[in-house]
Amino acid sequence: MNAKQPAGEREVSVTAFPKYYRLTKTDEYSSVFGFRKALKSTHFLLHYRLRAAEEGAGARLGLVVAKRLLRRSVDRNLIRRLARENFRMMRCRLPSRDLILRLAAKPQTLDRRVLAEEIRGLLGKMISPER
Repeated sequence: MNAKQPAGEREVSVTAFPKYYRLTKTDEYSSVFGFRKALKSTHFLLHYRLRAAEEGAGARLGLVVAKRLLRRSVDRNLIRRLARENFRMMRCRLPSRDLILRLAAKPQTLDRRVLAEEIRGLLGKMISPER
């Protein structure tokens, strides 16, 4: 029943987060930051850059959570998990862009619901046609 599938024939779930939906290289981050377009919320900045047709389709996500804002790694990882989860749920509706979600201000409390709603709000702004 659980036969292994060849690597080239694996099915990717709609909500999966494989490597090709992530920004991994320094040049990829630099190109998004260099484009200088961003949306702001209370605690986050969402930097974005349009992707060319030859770069492939679909949105990709990069995360920046500075240690100077959240000293504990548990807290930084919480922010990353929330961001990845919300990106996975909204990825199929997002336009073909490279996105970097950056924590810009230290949250007073780490309320998961509030932070997740803020992330969803920023990603939802990318779906709207005027951007």
